[in-house]
Amino acid sequence: MRVWNAGWLALIVAALGIAGCSFGGSANGSYAPMPAQRISSGNSSPIKHVIVVIQENRTFDNLFATFPGADGTTTGEAEAVPVSEQSQCPIDHKEKVNLTEGNLAVGDDFGHKYSDVQIDYDNGNMDGFDVDPIPAGGGKIACLHSYQYVNPSQIAPYWDIAQQYVLADHMYQTQGSGSFTAHQDLIAGGTAIDSHESIIDDPSGFPWGCDSPSTTTTSLFTTDGQYEPGKGPFPCFTQYETLRDRLDAAKISWNYYTEKVVPPPNGDTAGIWNAFDAISAVRHSAEWGKKVTFNDKLIFKDISAGHLPAVSWVTPDALNSDHPQELEGGKDVDYGPSWVASIVNAIGKSKYWKSSAIVILWDDYGGFYDHESPAFFDNRGGLGFRVPMLIVSPYARETTSSQPGYISHTQYETASILKFIEVNWGLKPLQLPDTRATSIGDSFNFSQKPRSFSVIPSEHPQSFFLHQTPSGLPPDTE
Repeated sequence: MRVWNAGWLALIVAALGIAGCSFGGSANGSYAPMPAQRISSGNSSPIKHVIVVIQENRTFDNLFATFPGADGTTTGEAEAVPVSEQSQCPIDHKEKVNLTEGNLAVGDDFGHKYSDVQIDYDNGNMDGFDVDPIPAGGGKIACLHSYQYVNPSQIAPYWDIAQQYVLADHMYQTQGSGSFTAHQDLIAGGTAIDSHESIIDDPSGFPWGCDSPSTTTTSLFTTDGQYEPGKGPFPCFTQYETLRDRLDAAKISWNYYTEKVVPPPNGDTAGIWNAFDAISAVRHSAEWGKKVTFNDKLIFKDISAGHLPAVSWVTPDALNSDHPQELEGGKDVDYGPSWVASIVNAIGKSKYWKSSAIVILWDDYGGFYDHESPAFFDNRGGLGFRVPMLIVSPYARETTSSQPGYISHTQYETASILKFIEVNWGLKPLQLPDTRATSIGDSFNFSQKPRSFSVIPSEHPQSFFLHQTPSGLPPDTE
């Protein structure tokens, strides 16, 4: 099985003509921004509020394999496993396999750091998922456990949203890695710390960020294709700006709603999904605890009180996240679909509906099978694999008035969300990814009459989450 070594990556990058597409690609560290994209084909944007709801660790095929008209599949390719592993996984030759319909709550947490991406990708064959180790599996390989898709009845709110609004089936991770950099991409557009190096994978210490143990390091990916584990700086970054800097400078309100966890050894902390814990200028400012709030349910209060900021990020409690291997009372659980529906319903029934865009995405692929190979490779460790994305708005593009749901086949990446926010408020791009990315703006039609809102049915109402005791669980390990 071939992996992405430096020489092979360089050849691919050169063949695609994007070798120079790196942040700070010139000697003086500058770059040439692409022209700003129009976010609609008609009127100026009525969007005054963007709410980014971030769920965890799913591929497009895992959630929408059988969604009508979308680029999903229920079959995949598996690679022959080594002879030493065939007792637990009897696959002795490359073969086509069927994806198994399963539960949203699943016990295995599959590998999804940079090295796992290389294994799963397998030189574009997308057949290495079966030989990828399970980090918490005691040496097991995934075999065909990652070749699964969720029974649609268990994620009915997601399908209901897709049937009414926008489902993007070619949304890729900006970087092929795990949760830490995925969440950084959602606030910074990328993780380039200079003209040559980007952060990749997770910090070596837990929790992730300025609250990490003092000996914590990060890993790097260099523009000449080298992966350097443990060679990066302490994860309390000053090397790049975030959307917070642009929003503050323009006096545009924002909030980052997150939940506390209680991991050792540092006790009570804002948790590993709090991207701003790794940004020194926020972690060590008055915005920490104010604009970065440690109760994700506060978004409901802010909506009802009329205090919803212009830009919001919302990360969930572990039990509400869709992340595999989350236990409550010894049982696998996932309240994610109801959690997301509660946020959408709160906005939809509020005064903010006609001025809002809700973007729901899953931060990384989580090691689950997906049949689409990355759209291209840059020299910053991306693109990664496909993740699902839903867009909810009264201006969400429609197929027809009688069939309102729209499937966007546009190639997006994580930074496409930042691109939309930047263009919507006239802000300067941050890094290469949000400069090159296609804005999600083509999934809106601002010329259409604003749609009325219909409640998204779900098993658990908003009151369930308002009374839910925080689990305190660290929601991810990579």
